[in-house]
Amino acid sequence: MPAADDAKTAEQAGGTVGGGAGRPERGVERSLGPSSLAVHGGIRLDSTRALKTPLVMSNSFALPDDPSEISWSATAPNLYTRNSGVNQVALERKLAALEHGEDAVVLASGVAALHAVFFTHVRAGDHVVVSDVVYEATWRLWTELLPRRYGIQATFVDVTDADAVRAALRPETVLVCVEAIANPTTKVADIALLAEIAHAAGAVLMVDSTFTPPPFYRPLEDGADLVVHSLTKYINGHGDAMGGAVVGRSELIEPIKADAMVDVGGIVSPFNAWMIQRGSVTLPLRLRQHFASAQRVAEFLEADRRVAFVAYPGLESHPGHEVARRQFGGHAYGGMMAFAVEGDPDAQNRFVAQLRLITSGFSLGHDDSLIVHTAADGPRTATYPEPFRRYGHLRLSVGLEDAEDLLADLEAALDATFPTAG
Repeated sequence: MPAADDAKTAEQAGGTVGGGAGRPERGVERSLGPSSLAVHGGIRLDSTRALKTPLVMSNSFALPDDPSEISWSATAPNLYTRNSGVNQVALERKLAALEHGEDAVVLASGVAALHAVFFTHVRAGDHVVVSDVVYEATWRLWTELLPRRYGIQATFVDVTDADAVRAALRPETVLVCVEAIANPTTKVADIALLAEIAHAAGAVLMVDSTFTPPPFYRPLEDGADLVVHSLTKYINGHGDAMGGAVVGRSELIEPIKADAMVDVGGIVSPFNAWMIQRGSVTLPLRLRQHFASAQRVAEFLEADRRVAFVAYPGLESHPGHEVARRQFGGHAYGGMMAFAVEGDPDAQNRFVAQLRLITSGFSLGHDDSLIVHTAADGPRTATYPEPFRRYGHLRLSVGLEDAEDLLADLEAALDATFPTAG
């Protein structure tokens, strides 16, 4: 059989074929620069020879002549899109390449990815250690759903306090769950140190890296075992598709594919997978703009006396600045910040109402800048720093607009909110 036919057959069976013309093998991918990796990483030419992975909307695939050896719950070859599909597999390859990981699984949303890790790798009677500042859905999973229904115990701890993390570990601890930059307070976790602590106790370290996508940061290189992303955010980047991913060693990812993807059915749709892969190509370029503008915005806000506080790791006043500088290379600090204006809690709403370019919206990592006001109330906010509890906070995701236009919008809103402050 000619070599071209060999390649075609392997691709139809869901296998990984050599790069083809201009497509690097996985071993070569590690040596590529971040922008080259975003363009070429994980890409394999299929039988169409299309330079871009085609959108394949079929929910079923033709079986081989003798299907007797196929397991109906297998994730390869292509059988049924809940098990695996062309676009899902292409996106998994791309994400594994971007994170320098062995394998990846893509799911319907970031919360589905979080739940997939917990559902697959934690059992009744197990114990987990969780950062005391995490995304709201993570908080609810560990305070409500998983303890109530499955008897799993969670201890929330300040992950910037190594002694407190060590003290929280138990013989039955199987997982340490943290965020590289915490949502929403921007607390910075020292991933290398936490990996050392977790592994000494025989636990797996899972890092939600949604705020810190590659190539900005790769937690696996600092010892993390699993990395979770809400693909809805920076990796897609355009606010028009939802998805989630888990990246890590194959021995940890394969059970997630079998349990959360095949058996529970949390698979991302082919269209969303195609959209997210398309968006990921420009990720390094977008991150440069996001992060450069965020630094300017944070410095502008910190210098204005009408602003009560600013939490952004790129500011020297941030308690995690030194860890962030070392961990993230000292050149960028993310595109997310939290701040509040002076006055009573309702002042935050009055300020947001005056913004014209920045949109009040509940997401992040989009092309447009998004801001959302959250009041400080309830047990989840009890561990937030004092300014957050006093004022509530505004979470700002800095988009791709010109920094000068963002600064002008913020200044005009401050002037309108405080007309006599000068």
